Amino acid sequence: MDSQTKAVESTKKYLTTAASIVASAMLARTIVNEYLPKELRTIIVSAFHYRFGWFSTEHTVVIKEAEDLTSNELYDASSTYLQTRISSNICRLRASKNKEKQSITLSLDDGEELIDDFQGVKYKWQLKIPKENHDRNRGRNYEGNPRWDFHSNSEVRWFKVTFHKKYKDVTLDSYLPHILEKAKEIKAADRRLKLYMNEYECWSPIDLQHPATFETLAMEADLKKTILEDLARFVKRKEYYKKIGKAWKRGYLLFGPPGTGKSSLIAAMANYLRFDIYDLDLKEVGMNSGLKRLLVGMTNKSLLVIEDIDCSVDLKNRDEDKENESNNSHDDKISLSGLLNFIDGLWSTSGEERIIVFTTNYKEKLDPALLRPGRMDMHIHMGYCGPNSFRVLVSNYHAIDEHPMFEEIEGLLKEVEATPAEVAEQLMRSDDVDVALEGLKELLQGKRDEGQGNKENREDDKDEKLVVVENKEEGLESSAEDL
Repeated sequence: MDSQTKAVESTKKYLTTAASIVASAMLARTIVNEYLPKELRTIIVSAFHYRFGWFSTEHTVVIKEAEDLTSNELYDASSTYLQTRISSNICRLRASKNKEKQSITLSLDDGEELIDDFQGVKYKWQLKIPKENHDRNRGRNYEGNPRWDFHSNSEVRWFKVTFHKKYKDVTLDSYLPHILEKAKEIKAADRRLKLYMNEYECWSPIDLQHPATFETLAMEADLKKTILEDLARFVKRKEYYKKIGKAWKRGYLLFGPPGTGKSSLIAAMANYLRFDIYDLDLKEVGMNSGLKRLLVGMTNKSLLVIEDIDCSVDLKNRDEDKENESNNSHDDKISLSGLLNFIDGLWSTSGEERIIVFTTNYKEKLDPALLRPGRMDMHIHMGYCGPNSFRVLVSNYHAIDEHPMFEEIEGLLKEVEATPAEVAEQLMRSDDVDVALEGLKELLQGKRDEGQGNKENREDDKDEKLVVVENKEEGLESSAEDL
């Protein structure tokens, strides 16, 4: 047998052996997947990886989307960073388009690999999405953003980054901190504020696009200056709050009639501070424990808002809470005590640099426990439209600073109660400033005349009541004389 024939026979033997091994491995894999319980499969796979890991030169780091009850900052940073490292060599990508951005954003799809180079070290990245996420849409809102569900680990995605094991220290000490820093720079250059809403115990975000700023806010100048100074002082006092042993948070109560700009002020605060807004609907929360999960799920530098706190949910007073706790210690239904602990208890220290805002049309309906300093530190009365607010609105809608009708309208605003919303509605009714101001003047004059008419009616009613009282007294005197 010549050498060429021997080589052919030897190759056949190797191929036959390799095919046999592969077939045996496939059979073993089928048996493991089909007939062994999930727990036993996990043990076998772990033992396999542990045994053969001795011979591997690779090291792997897993970065999950969430850890325990909180979102993983490193996962979010990695996602942002990797979007800047996308290359044409990747076969399958995910494409998305945000209405705030002109370009299409590309990111990794499930299982696809991306190679990143850092200081001469090669890193292989993969995005892993649990199979359950492909089979159902639960846990995603309509934009595809993650919706936190801390009860189900199946919703959590993760990145797997693989590198040579000798670079483990470089990876932990330099590479991952580099990703966090780069992601921060990327977000700072393209910062879009988010508005979160809660669905039961989960947060769902959309982009915050409210244009309100303190420059365009219809508010008297002194009050606006006071709020701005308070906010600026708050964000600079991290070390101060730490020194005095208090959570770095501040509470604002906005109260006043409907249409006085409470929601606009909240948006202006968020735009000024560059804070995301978490709009908490208490009616969507059934348990006090759910409040805690929502609080933990918030990010730092955020603004928590509970609008119309007096009618958001039927909160029992504290005495009723204690009575219910003694009758049924397992009753975890949302209560005033639970809300107080949410904003001012131990759980309130789970984050930093947070603003808490309550709004109400009727301050007198609120439990005093909600209003004390430390919970609601600053009470801001959102009143009716005054001269300064009027000038801001005219500047916003018609870009003018002076007009012959200003003096008369400002005089009427001092006599009657008109909300900024009412004034703005009149200013928007015509692009012709003369027509718009004339309509506003007629509205205010109508309010004044109506108010005078009501006053006269009240005086008449008062006179009638006095007559009735006098008649009653005369009747009593007559009765006494008859006796």
